[in-house]
Amino acid sequence: MKLQPPTDSDEAVRKPNFWMMLLLAALVVVGIGALWFLGDPSPRRGGLPRRFDYNLDPYMKIDPALVRYRQDAVVPVRLYDLRAIAVGPDDAIHVAGDRTILVFDAQGKRLRRMDLTDAPRALAVDAQGNSFVAFQNYLLVFNNRGETTAQWESSARRDVFTSVALGDNGDVFVADAGNKCVLRYDRSGKIIGKLAQGDPRNHVPPPVIPSPYFDVAVGSDGLVRVVNPGRHRIEFFTPDGHHETPLDWGSAGMDVEAFCGCCNPVAIALLADNRVVTAEKGIPRVKVYSPEGRFESVVATPEQLGATPGREVETREQHKLLAVDLAVDSQDRILVLDPDAKAVRVFVEQNTKDAKDTKDVKNP
Repeated sequence: MKLQPPTDSDEAVRKPNFWMMLLLAALVVVGIGALWFLGDPSPRRGGLPRRFDYNLDPYMKIDPALVRYRQDAVVPVRLYDLRAIAVGPDDAIHVAGDRTILVFDAQGKRLRRMDLTDAPRALAVDAQGNSFVAFQNYLLVFNNRGETTAQWESSARRDVFTSVALGDNGDVFVADAGNKCVLRYDRSGKIIGKLAQGDPRNHVPPPVIPSPYFDVAVGSDGLVRVVNPGRHRIEFFTPDGHHETPLDWGSAGMDVEAFCGCCNPVAIALLADNRVVTAEKGIPRVKVYSPEGRFESVVATPEQLGATPGREVETREQHKLLAVDLAVDSQDRILVLDPDAKAVRVFVEQNTKDAKDTKDVKNP
């Protein structure tokens, strides 16, 4: 085949336009400069450094007059990834982590170990010693001998189960952070309702859940408390899903009375009189509020939970902010599962004289 010589139009297509090339070169230079500018860790350039931290020293110290609990015991837990805590009959302490559940008596002596085939995320234990263990997208029921008696599935996708709470009438409430709702199961494992999922018809949005911390608890009054972490609120529902809006409480802020950060509290538990125990991440602290949401006292300070002054909290996603879980036993002792210390911290309320004599408690 004989090749034809190029025409003028062919040359025009192949020959780059000078001004176009100049524009592209300028864009490349600007882009490289912008990347360098933003990546420069020097504060004088105003960009974000490769690593950016914020210092929380002013909020790590708690006025001792606000601390009305003392640490009474520490129970070491030999697990790597501590996830959840619950109290069973005789105030036995159940701790879930790794692929294991450990059970201790009320004094902290280990009673038994139950091995699992998956990583547990939450659990609850009823008065008969049956355990309801939530995994990412299903729930297993064990009897008091550790034998599996049932497996409950979810009917939705993207499930991220984060909490389990038991109602007095046999209902089991499971918080699903993935689908932003609380599932209501009956004791046969059938889903019979959903709570806290918002109401588009009345312009009520679903809960705001920026991170996988979404807790639920049931009071002696039968009302279901659901944490709306992104809105820093405790919301109240009847078991059939009616939102008791006037009872909601909570506010965002750095002061001790409020909830700090993007999404807190991460855990709640209820005392016998329905006072609410809360736990926060970022500035780790445990507090008590009245049933109506009035701040009462501090249980565990940031220093007790390992957040000593001078510690910087990295805000990048790969840094894991450890969050404690909570439980309350029949004596109203507050049990704090501390994943940083690998231990259960047991707190009891103290009178005014005890508070004056209490010394700082170091991590075990």
